[in-house]
Amino acid sequence: MSGHSKWATIKHKKAATDAKRGRAFTKVIREITIAARVGGGDPDSNPRLRTAILAAKNENMPNDNIERALARGTGTLEGEQYEEVTFEGYGPGGVGMIIEVVTTNRNRVVSEIRHMMNKNGGNMAENGAVGWMFRRKGDIVVSKEKADEDKMLSIVLDAGAEDLRDDGEAWEVLTSPESFEAVRDALVKAGITPESAEVGWVAENYVKLAGTQAAQMLRLMEALEEHDDIQKVSANFDIDEKEMQAAMSAQ
Repeated sequence: MSGHSKWATIKHKKAATDAKRGRAFTKVIREITIAARVGGGDPDSNPRLRTAILAAKNENMPNDNIERALARGTGTLEGEQYEEVTFEGYGPGGVGMIIEVVTTNRNRVVSEIRHMMNKNGGNMAENGAVGWMFRRKGDIVVSKEKADEDKMLSIVLDAGAEDLRDDGEAWEVLTSPESFEAVRDALVKAGITPESAEVGWVAENYVKLAGTQAAQMLRLMEALEEHDDIQKVSANFDIDEKEMQAAMSAQ
């Protein structure tokens, strides 16, 4: 059972407020800008940019916003110069964490991340300290309300997925980065819209948390993901689904 997908599913249900939507816009705009800068402004030849633009459309972002982010990324429109950097750390109970950041001020964001980690039972680590616990994978989360196991298996395995996991209320589909788009597109074509779909860091093994450590971990994840400069947080925690929902509701 993957803590990652349960977190993604519950977080998706909570993300309906205007403040969270505005934060989502900020993160997607930065991802489009970075993707265009690194891989060029043509989505047809830049898979990362295609995924970022799809995420923007899933957030109902206006096309003008997308075009401006593209223009800033390719240099045809002036704007802030973002730096892409990754940090590693430990959460409560020794949970491994990878924190992906896009920022204009590395020193400021390092200080702020360290403060959030220390406040919530975690600490920063040297690069490479926890990275070995994760692999780069396509990770697609689908609510069980949208398809049963047989239908999911027939779609995702034929499209090239590596694994289908039962994660309580959701299915978690794992793919190689190269097969991610084909699997996601096959699901959409079949009328199944994922709760979340991204290429990211997926843990090889998970640390089971409960009680105080579980609550601390969830507070830390919320604090980090609410920071405008933090794009993604990957962590190898596993928390009982009912306990996770109760803790999230109490916040």
